[in-house]
Amino acid sequence: MAEPAKILHCHSTFSAGGKEVRCAKLINEFGKGLTHHIVSAMPEQMGARSLIDRTRALVGYPDNFPSLTGRPTPGRLVAIAQALKAYDLILTYNWGAMDVVMAHTVFAQQFDLPPLIHHEDGFNEDEAHQLKFSRNWYRRIALGRAHSLIVPSDTLEKIALNAWKQPRDRIVRIPNGIDTKAFARKPDPKKLRLVKREGEQWVGTLAGLRVVKQLPMLVEAVANLPENWHLVILGEGPERDAIQEAAVRADISHRVHLPGAIEDPSAVIGMFDIFALSSKSEQFPLSVVEAMAAGLPVAAPDVGDVKSIVSKENRPYISVRDDAHALWSMLADLVEAPELRAEIGKANRAKARELFDVSRMVARYSDLYSAALNGKWSGVK
Repeated sequence: MAEPAKILHCHSTFSAGGKEVRCAKLINEFGKGLTHHIVSAMPEQMGARSLIDRTRALVGYPDNFPSLTGRPTPGRLVAIAQALKAYDLILTYNWGAMDVVMAHTVFAQQFDLPPLIHHEDGFNEDEAHQLKFSRNWYRRIALGRAHSLIVPSDTLEKIALNAWKQPRDRIVRIPNGIDTKAFARKPDPKKLRLVKREGEQWVGTLAGLRVVKQLPMLVEAVANLPENWHLVILGEGPERDAIQEAAVRADISHRVHLPGAIEDPSAVIGMFDIFALSSKSEQFPLSVVEAMAAGLPVAAPDVGDVKSIVSKENRPYISVRDDAHALWSMLADLVEAPELRAEIGKANRAKARELFDVSRMVARYSDLYSAALNGKWSGVK
C-alpha cells in the first residue's frame, strides 16, 4: 500500500484564528490519505492543534524545521529550501510564511522541489490601512513559481491582481465555509465558562485578542447600551489587558466578559443576541459566517467582504470603520428591535446555508490540492 502523501503547512501563526480553524477543518475532512506536518513562524502560538482530530488525521509538528522568521539571506533560504525536499506539497499561509515561498521560487529547479500553494487571508495592524510597498514587491517575486494563490475574498483577489501583479490563472478564490447545520443547533450553555443570567442579553464576538481587532473600541461602543446588555469576547491573545483597561475606563467591567478561547464555537455562539466586529481590517471573517448560521444579526465595520457576506436585510447594520459611535448606533438600533433581530437572523441563516456550507469549501480545496499532487492523492470522495 502506498505511503500517504506528505503535506507541509507553514503558518504565520497557528493560534485558533480563522485561517487556522479552516486548516484544521480541512485536515480532519481529508482523513488519513495524507500526512500533515505543521510549523509556525510563532512556535509558541499553536492553539489550533486542539481542533485537529487525531482519530481522523495523521499530523506531526516538526521541531527541527528552519525558523520562518529572520532576514532572507541566501544561506537561510537555502536551509529552508532543503527542508522542503522531504514533502509532496507545500502549503504556506500569509506574510509570516513568505520566506518559505521565496525559498521555493529561488531554488525550486535546483532542488527539484514539490509544488507550493500559498494562502492569503488578510493583514495585521501594520497593513490594515495601507499595504507596504516593500512587501508588495517581495510577494510579486516570491510567488513567481507558486502553483496557486488561494484567497477567500473579492477584496484580496483584486489586491493579488493589482498590487502583487499575479496572473489571473494563478489566483483561486475559495470562500470560507462552515458546518452550517452544527451552528444552527440549540446552544449548550454548559460548554461556556460563563453563566447568562435571567434578563441579560449579550453582544458577542469571536476573535483573537489582537490590536487589529480593535476590541477596546467594541467595549466603548457597548458602554452606552442598556445595563442588561453585556459584552462577551471569546478568544485569547495579547490585547486582553487593553480590553480590561477599556472596560474599567468605561465603568462597565461588570458587563465585559472574557472567558477565553472556545474549542467548539458552534456550541455557544447561539447564546449571543447580536454578533459584533470592530476590526480595523478583515477579508472574509469566518466568525461572521458562523454568526449568520446561528441565526444572529451582525453589527460590524465595512471592512473586507463583510457587507457582501451578510444578507441584504443585515447590510444597513454594517457601519463605517474605526468609529465607536457609528458601531454603537448600529448596536443601539438592533437592541431596540427584537423582531428585526429575528428577521435579520433568519435571512442570515438562509444565506449561510446556501452559499457558505463547509461541503462546498472542502470540495474545492480537495480538487485543487489533488491536482497539485498529480496522482499522489485522489482527493475527498
